[in-house]
Amino acid sequence: MRFAFIPALILALAPALASGALAGETPAPEGAEVYFITPEDGAAVSSPVTVRFGLKGMGVAPAGIDKDHTGHHHLLVDTPMLEGEALDYSIPADENHVHFGGGQTETTIELEPGTHTLQLLLGDMNHIPHDPPIASEQITITVE
Repeated sequence: MRFAFIPALILALAPALASGALAGETPAPEGAEVYFITPEDGAAVSSPVTVRFGLKGMGVAPAGIDKDHTGHHHLLVDTPMLEGEALDYSIPADENHVHFGGGQTETTIELEPGTHTLQLLLGDMNHIPHDPPIASEQITITVE
């Protein structure tokens, strides 16, 4: 029973192993850009907050789909941008790193009243940031 997690780990890593992709090897097309359509930086909003993602110079594809010049969105909530070696591995999946591996381009999130930061980071088919990373500017919103 101690090794029951191994089949799940193998399934999670299968796309990367099958494609031969190593961390951070998916090239970003020149000029690719991810940005917020809504909310705007500095906006005062109420919860739940609708967040719409924009993308230029690339297409959106669900996680696991190997197609050139595509990726899928990840929303970083109240956390700094990944740096250094962290950009070479799959983006974490937790309350601060929300994955949209189905190819979604908007979401509605519940946030407590107060000031919050949001940032978008595009991931490749394996949830790994492109090289160089395609990230939005970090925005700040206030939930009233």
